[in-house]
Amino acid sequence: MRALTWQGKRDVRVETVPDPRIQEPTDVIVRITSTGVCGSDLHLYEVMGPYLDPGDILGHEPMGIVEEVGSEVTALAPGDRVVVPFNLSCGHCHMCDLGLHSQCETTQVRERGMGAALFGYTKLYGQVPGGQAEFLRVPFGNTLPIKVEHGPPDERFVYLSDVLPTAWQAVEYADVPPGGTVAVLGLGPIGEMAARVAQHRGAGRVIGVDLVPARLSRAHSRGIKAIDLRAHGKRIGDAIRDLTDGRGPDAVIDAVGMEAHGAPVAKAAQWAAGLLPDALAEKLMESAGLDRLSALYAAIDIVRRGGTISLAGVYGGAADPLPLLTMFDKQIQLRMGQANVRRWTDDLLPLLNEQDPLGVEGFATHSMPLEEGPKAYEMFQAKDDGMIKTLLKP
Repeated sequence: MRALTWQGKRDVRVETVPDPRIQEPTDVIVRITSTGVCGSDLHLYEVMGPYLDPGDILGHEPMGIVEEVGSEVTALAPGDRVVVPFNLSCGHCHMCDLGLHSQCETTQVRERGMGAALFGYTKLYGQVPGGQAEFLRVPFGNTLPIKVEHGPPDERFVYLSDVLPTAWQAVEYADVPPGGTVAVLGLGPIGEMAARVAQHRGAGRVIGVDLVPARLSRAHSRGIKAIDLRAHGKRIGDAIRDLTDGRGPDAVIDAVGMEAHGAPVAKAAQWAAGLLPDALAEKLMESAGLDRLSALYAAIDIVRRGGTISLAGVYGGAADPLPLLTMFDKQIQLRMGQANVRRWTDDLLPLLNEQDPLGVEGFATHSMPLEEGPKAYEMFQAKDDGMIKTLLKP
């Protein structure tokens, strides 16, 4: 089959690799029809190279058609249409029963001290082959894949793999009071969808912050108060407080994460770590790794006293300094974590209808053949051609 593989920093290629096969009686093989390029894929493209090997298959936002099922699979049959969650969760362990599917005890990567394994996402999360490929082996065929109806376009359902549950959880964790105000930092795919979800769930005002004109324009068209970071810089907190009676919003969602703009020291440290041999780079990142924290620092400044910060952007540093004096004094609530995809499926499926309240159909700005995957990564990182969300079509 053809698959998008990691080969080095800023070097991904579509290659011919062996087809996946049934390994366990509860496995299914899915023929991929659409697969997203995620902002966290850019972390692999840029800074997470020490945890990847050349040839690793990327991607964690796939959907498609079941081609083959293991002997113990009863919930699916060949021909069924499914979306595949990005985290591998068994659905029946203690953590899954608690709704913490991203901490699944069956797939936890214990040798790395990490939570549930993820498709297409480094040695830290199990080095499981990903979904930017023609076919994908999916374990836990009775409980993990999300069965959806035939007929509507892939774009109606594909975001159940990551974007929708991540955005939904970000808003859930933000705990915005009815009619309250939430600020979303970063209007990439997760941030913009979180803003849409917040509107749908009754937020009185949604403020979005970014510095990419295409993102700001699209958010504005959905009724989001879009603020251009370039116009305010370090005074972004004052600009938002001016809109919220001087207090700040009830909640802030940080949808930026480790590669925020405006953090030159951490950026240089990430770059330097990438030049070391993998074994040394892993030790450095796991003991002294730094993220670019400008977005998180901004969230701490912006949120009102007693408010909540929800981290949806991915952070990976082990030695990140936090202003705990300020956080304690402001009585800030902080929630975070990988999305528990299967926890939110039942909340989201009823919204994926003809009325399309979240605007999932048309959410992708680009659709490209799998063979153009390397070009998609390059464009996405450079934010060329107004690219916000791309679906690859094997």
